[in-house]
Amino acid sequence: MLGKYADLLIRVGVNLQPGQVLYIEAPMEAAELTRLVVRKAYEAGAKYVQVAWDDEEVTRIRYQSASDEALSYYPRWIASSMEQLAEAGGALLNIKVPNPDLLEGVDPSKVKASTKAAAEARQKFLHYVRTNKFTWCLVKAPTRAWADKVFAELPEAERIPAMWETIFRMNRVDREDPVQAWREHIQTLHTVSDRLNAKRYRKLRYRAPGTDLTLELPEGHIWLGGGESNEDGVYFVANMPTEEVFTMPARGGTNGTVRSTMPLNLNGSLVEDFALTFRDGRVTDFTAGKGYEALQALLDTDEGARYLGEVALVPHDSPISRLNRIFYNTGVDENASCHLALGNAYPVNLEGGTRLSKEELAARGANVSLTHVDFMIGSAELDIDGEREDGAWEPVFRKGNWVEK
Repeated sequence: MLGKYADLLIRVGVNLQPGQVLYIEAPMEAAELTRLVVRKAYEAGAKYVQVAWDDEEVTRIRYQSASDEALSYYPRWIASSMEQLAEAGGALLNIKVPNPDLLEGVDPSKVKASTKAAAEARQKFLHYVRTNKFTWCLVKAPTRAWADKVFAELPEAERIPAMWETIFRMNRVDREDPVQAWREHIQTLHTVSDRLNAKRYRKLRYRAPGTDLTLELPEGHIWLGGGESNEDGVYFVANMPTEEVFTMPARGGTNGTVRSTMPLNLNGSLVEDFALTFRDGRVTDFTAGKGYEALQALLDTDEGARYLGEVALVPHDSPISRLNRIFYNTGVDENASCHLALGNAYPVNLEGGTRLSKEELAARGANVSLTHVDFMIGSAELDIDGEREDGAWEPVFRKGNWVEK
């Protein structure tokens, strides 16, 4: 199963081409999978594979021991190396599984300073990511801390095996032909995106317990789902698993209140039971049952962090939702729930957007920010309506699922 998963990540995730360089970011606990991916990459014709190992304990030590000045520093040479990877047509595979409780007890202002410094130094690289200049893919693998959190009810020895089984299932690795299963799944998401693009909705309205929110969609918005092509025309899947279709909202067009339906893992700090109130696009008030300071630090990243950059639709009966489990990992939980994102919009969601400057994107209604953080708002009680170009409203979701027309 590990071999099938590694093969899927190379053939579908990054869709590695002969002669490409592959850069892998991975936790040390994912060493077995990472080595298999490296082998599959070379078998696919990779020119060179570089692995950057991550140790979360080192990250925590930095927050506990480094000075404020040190936390506001990010090495330019690291940012430059990632820019060079993208500019040379390389590929990035990120095995990203942050411990939900890693930063428990850490001053949120320290996390804010470090996160902002990294975002500022990596602006050029993140622009390459958001415009699909190159191939990139975010995936999951079990770690002890993550498995202990998600499968706490199981005996300790059973937790990581249970997490592997779940990851294989949500990524269709348990199918006879995972690659073909993904091709069919991608086509299904393309069909949904095409249907929404044909609708040309001007607004969406969300209603659920604690939620009454209306958001505008900018002229020329594009719904996407499944995967996308890089600037060389190579198709890749940026997130595995993925069950969403998504676009951008108009920066100043969100009004009302929305309540989260799942915990949000902010790089190791959990925010739970929170609500955001918007006026003319901007978050003007917020509450949180847990993690208020971490949420405030996110919103204070820059002015754009208080505006939305993404709206994504996921039916409540999606395969991951049917697992009936909270994963404390946005890359998984967002595929079980409709969600929104605070921060930067993706230029690919706007006609001609990848060729526009920040100023031109803002003029077209796209939000610009150093950050981009998804949070989940879907449930079996969520209703969504769409306003058509003629001003009439029609149902899009009822009781959490699609109303197909």
